[in-house]
Amino acid sequence: MSKKWIFRTRKDGAPTPDSFQNVAERCGVSPRLARILWTRGIERPDQLAEYLSPGLRYLAKPSLWPGIARAAEVLAEGLRQGRKLAIWGDYDADGVTSTALALQVLRHHGYDALWHLPDRREEGYGMNARGVEKLAEEGVSLLLTVDCGISDVSAIARARELGLDVIVTDHHLPPEALPDATVLCNPRLADCPCASLAGVGVTFFLMAELNARLAEGGSPRLDMRRTLDLVALGTLADLVDLEGQNRILVKNGLLVLAEARRPGISELKAVSGFAPLASLGAGQVIFSLAPRINAAGRVASAETALRLLCAEGCDEAADIARKLDGYNTLRRQEEERITEEAMAQAEASLNDPALVIAGRDWNQGVIGIVASRLVEKYHKPTLVLCADGDTLKGSGRSISGFDLHAGLSRCADELLAYGGHRMAAGVRVLPENLEAFRTRFIETVRRELGDEPVPAVQLVDGELDFRAATDFVFLKELEMMQPFGVGNPEPVFQSPPLLVKRRRLFGPQKNHVLLELTDESCGITLPAKAWRQAELFPSDLEGRRILLAYSPGIDMYNGAASVDVRIKDWKLA
Repeated sequence: MSKKWIFRTRKDGAPTPDSFQNVAERCGVSPRLARILWTRGIERPDQLAEYLSPGLRYLAKPSLWPGIARAAEVLAEGLRQGRKLAIWGDYDADGVTSTALALQVLRHHGYDALWHLPDRREEGYGMNARGVEKLAEEGVSLLLTVDCGISDVSAIARARELGLDVIVTDHHLPPEALPDATVLCNPRLADCPCASLAGVGVTFFLMAELNARLAEGGSPRLDMRRTLDLVALGTLADLVDLEGQNRILVKNGLLVLAEARRPGISELKAVSGFAPLASLGAGQVIFSLAPRINAAGRVASAETALRLLCAEGCDEAADIARKLDGYNTLRRQEEERITEEAMAQAEASLNDPALVIAGRDWNQGVIGIVASRLVEKYHKPTLVLCADGDTLKGSGRSISGFDLHAGLSRCADELLAYGGHRMAAGVRVLPENLEAFRTRFIETVRRELGDEPVPAVQLVDGELDFRAATDFVFLKELEMMQPFGVGNPEPVFQSPPLLVKRRRLFGPQKNHVLLELTDESCGITLPAKAWRQAELFPSDLEGRRILLAYSPGIDMYNGAASVDVRIKDWKLA
């Protein structure tokens, strides 16, 4: 589907200044960068300094986060009393890194803890009473949840019945009825410096405060910077907004990731095709490292990923990393198979404004990824379901114009359960109710979006010819805007008309495309790449003129700097 290009504007609707020269001079940047940052609401020198150089001095104090001080107090007191502690995490990268971070701080101070990562297929997300009862039987009296717990009312009630103190650290949307935990730590419960922390971010601030309190007893304080590689990995994997505190944590965490002092990170980078000491961007973490951590929970056990991050030696870490790489290969194979079958169903429903796709033998660990692939291709709210015992379990993804959670609430009487938020959700439905639910959901979407396809939108930061795109000073300025991701998108520019001199497909499956393009206004020719989009670039493009929506950058392949042009979209000039 062709995207609609829209030039980015200020969220507050402020009119664009005639010139950015004064702002640029005050902030010490180029007018071109000043304009990009102004559009994103960054215009004062102090804002720009924190944005471009987000040092750890800008991190908020742990006491500013809901529940953190009290939770650290309960944990410190319980540990000193010799109470047995357990950590209940989650099977995704955010939950695994949260668990590993908590264990690292505790072990530094001489404390160990039991831990539990639920099995995706047998237990599902979050806490359950049976697991709580097992921990109580093992003598646990202090339970810390990471990246889960805020909605687990009944499981926490059972824990309290058994005499456990429960400290919940979570970042998901709280329900109307909160669990009766000893302490609740969730940035969405009260005003705080950053409501969009990932689960591992909440864990970081709690463990930083606990680290300080345990050090008061004479134990040496752990340098919390050593945990920031875990924070960056979990935060990027969870796709939270890279603004404010998240940006500070990830920017500094990527520096620790580059050092690869943690054996598990070093070996994870190696099996992902990177040198152990390579500096990685946010995208490389999201698309290379994080999937291998997530693959454990999707096709096997998340415990394998936790053992990697906690490994103390490189030999042990290398063996586990190879295992995770194998899991990731299986995950990709399953994903490709299910995507192909799901797209075949989608092609039969092209006139519907939404997709509800189901397959009985599909792996529930990858249906969320498949839903995202379908949204990317068809730009429609999409639910992908698979068999889970006697029911169907589904994962949904939406588009910017449709609130998926609100839409599901209008079909709630057809569902056994549902939950999530505006852009992603999960559902459970009886097989005999699937067709009724599909009809209701599609009609719900049709009433809100209409019958005409909703075009995808490509936001554009401005116009940029190839002369400006080859200005390495400007490209270095763009690098200072990293890490890019949700909430801090990479700048995208519209080109002048470009002559296509050559089109070539590459990659094992020939699904990537390389274009050789000439900007005739300045006579500069550059190669441009589009990944997994070869079918969108017809073979007769050579000799024609096109417009690009593209992101330029610096490619340091083999140590030589060159201009990297990444195609986001194109249209005929």
